[in-house]
Amino acid sequence: MKQQHIDRINELARKAKTDEGLTPEEHAERAELRKAYIAEFRQSLQTQLDNTYIVDHKGNKTKLEKKH
Repeated sequence: MKQQHIDRINELARKAKTDEGLTPEEHAERAELRKAYIAEFRQSLQTQLDNTYIVDHKGNKTKLEKKH
């Protein structure tokens, strides 16, 4: 996610805490930006877990598997 999007999320969060609050358009924008941020975070975490291996005391590598 681009830094400008993260900055905008933070800007909207600060504005929401003030007495002024957010307009309905800003609420929608904030929700959309948050959704995109969470999706990108999850993808990044999934990629990291896909490339993670467990090494036992004998030195054997085992790839992590999804729990079902």
